[in-house]
Amino acid sequence: MPNPAPVTPDAPALIPTPLLTQQWLDLAFIHWAVEPAVVAGLLPRGTVPDTHDGLTYVGLVAFRMHRVGWLGLPGVPYLGTFPETNVRLYSVDAHGRRGVVFRSMDASRLIPVVMGRVGFRLPYLWSRMTVRRADDTVTYTSSRRWPGPRGAHSRITVRTGERIEEPTELEHFLTARWGMHNAFFGGPESLAYLPNDHPRWPLHRADLLTCDQDLVTTAGLPTPTEAPVSVLYSPGVPVRLGRAARPAGIPTP
Repeated sequence: MPNPAPVTPDAPALIPTPLLTQQWLDLAFIHWAVEPAVVAGLLPRGTVPDTHDGLTYVGLVAFRMHRVGWLGLPGVPYLGTFPETNVRLYSVDAHGRRGVVFRSMDASRLIPVVMGRVGFRLPYLWSRMTVRRADDTVTYTSSRRWPGPRGAHSRITVRTGERIEEPTELEHFLTARWGMHNAFFGGPESLAYLPNDHPRWPLHRADLLTCDQDLVTTAGLPTPTEAPVSVLYSPGVPVRLGRAARPAGIPTP
């Protein structure tokens, strides 16, 4: 693998004609450090674990998806608005493009789940979910319905703290990810990269009050046995996703 592209808090390139627009709101970022060898076999062929100071990370990210829109059309208020909780890993490809790899994506709207699974080959799962705010705390719950394992669950509560004026290198590494790697087009040889752009993250310190979950384990990863190394909160950003590019960098039709 060549040297990875620099970690930048701002998108390295803007997407002139987005495939999708959406907002990611009320995000809780929870991360555990792991040795790269632990997750290497779970990444798509053509990628390796992206590392910071020799370690890579397992992320549990809970948030509200808001008003997903296609091809410049206005965002959809109902079908395009729903809670979501992801388990993700950190990847880099032969072009040096840093990204994320989703191991599971629980969401509460069945139609977007089916569209994500069929149209993008993403590991979307239909779950009962809520996001509730009370003063400075936010609680995210999920209980999986389909396709399973049925009942896989999470209950996460964070207390939001002060705004981070200067995020650390690790905080940028964990949050400033400008694309995803996935086998969008079929088998393991069909790795592609879906870019995104959005304003710089507004990040806050956060205390993890509750983290009762088995989503990490059901995503094929070791059960965390220690406290997370990073807990962050963000009120959110508007996001634009571009068309997926094949390994050679040629956008799909």
